[in-house]
Amino acid sequence: MNNLTKDNFKETITTGVQIVDFWAVWCGPCKMQTPILENLAEEYAGTEVQIYKVNVDDEPELSAQFGIQSIPTLLFFKNGNLVDRLIGVRMIEELRETVEELR
Repeated sequence: MNNLTKDNFKETITTGVQIVDFWAVWCGPCKMQTPILENLAEEYAGTEVQIYKVNVDDEPELSAQFGIQSIPTLLFFKNGNLVDRLIGVRMIEELRETVEELR
């Protein structure tokens, strides 16, 4: 999973389906979400589905742009458009179902 910044965000999410995980190092639930996202990334390796991370402490402008108030927050984009938002730790089954609806 690659990290996104305000400098590469827009061009990175232009095509396909992306999950963007807004997280922080100090966030306990974020630490629980990460291995779930890593497993999902392995399942979708080589497809148009990509998973990225945004550290809210390093990227306050992106966090503000998307109104991130709680973490982890997962934003789902399809071809550059924000199409869904999930807040809190989510299990792989729910994430997989959301991704499949967007493909």
